[in-house]
Amino acid sequence: MKTEVYSWRVSPQRKSDLQAAAVLRGKSLGALLEEIAAKWLETQRLGQPDEAAEQERIRARVLATVGKVHGTDPTRSSRASELIRKRLRERHAANRPR
Repeated sequence: MKTEVYSWRVSPQRKSDLQAAAVLRGKSLGALLEEIAAKWLETQRLGQPDEAAEQERIRARVLATVGKVHGTDPTRSSRASELIRKRLRERHAANRPR
């Protein structure tokens, strides 16, 4: 037996969409909202234990797209700004009209 009341404000469009969905399913708006809430809560309960596995799958996919930098200069990362400036100067010098 339902004894609790909960209310919140929604936009007129959202309310209209919910009412239309309830009519299409042959339910009252309250019954539709009860079903939506129950499904959402069940999804949350089932989804939480699997969250770590999902994050691991996402991490693996991202890492697969990240390439590895090969090189022999162990100081390259600390000299990145210097190397970029040098490359830009070379590029601009090559593009200057002679």
